[in-house]
Amino acid sequence: MKIYDFNGKKNICGERVHEARRRLRLTQNDLAAQLQINGITIERDSVSRIEIGTRFVADYELKEISKILKVSVAWLLGIDEQ
Repeated sequence: MKIYDFNGKKNICGERVHEARRRLRLTQNDLAAQLQINGITIERDSVSRIEIGTRFVADYELKEISKILKVSVAWLLGIDEQ
């Protein structure tokens, strides 16, 4: 499977994942652990790579990340909600 870049990044949600995680005062390890509890196989370094935009994020991962971080998928994607 070929993973494409968008403006030099592999995802568009990384900065917002970082922002929401910090707002909840979760570490990258905390987020990875919560994802693992919810059935997503991920390690702390993968969370770091998501946040800096060097890792692709699958739709099912994004859905779980949004639940854990208490934000919408739309917000993580930078879509204005009105």
